[in-house]
Amino acid sequence: MSGGEVAGILVAVFWAILVSFLAVVLVRLAQVLKATTKLVADVTEQAVPLLADASTTVRSARTQLDRVDAIASDVQEVTSNASALSSTVASTFGGPLVKVAAFGYGVRKALGRTEDAPQKTSRRTRSDGGSRSVIVGRTVPSARGRKQKG
Repeated sequence: MSGGEVAGILVAVFWAILVSFLAVVLVRLAQVLKATTKLVADVTEQAVPLLADASTTVRSARTQLDRVDAIASDVQEVTSNASALSSTVASTFGGPLVKVAAFGYGVRKALGRTEDAPQKTSRRTRSDGGSRSVIVGRTVPSARGRKQKG
């Protein structure tokens, strides 16, 4: 064998090894592509129902928020009506009630002045011959144990 034949055989062997290596790589790449295709199909099968459920949930939440918004606007209207009613009641009954309260205060003060007048006293004779003063509406401590000059 000559040097050219040996070089040709080496190139042929190297070429065969390279083609074998590329065949193995292509087979494995085909397996990866099949697995990826299967994974994408499975994810699609599971994602579509999840997205449908999520869409339904979002619609339901939007409906509930619309209801809450309607309730909040009704509460705001009731609050403004109650405020208007309270201001109306205050303006309608406030003045007369203040006048009645002032009149009642004046009556109490007038009755209080008659109580501040000098109080009536009366003398009672005790069984031992002494006398004591009784003040109407008040309690006076007793003089027991003290001897009185008579």
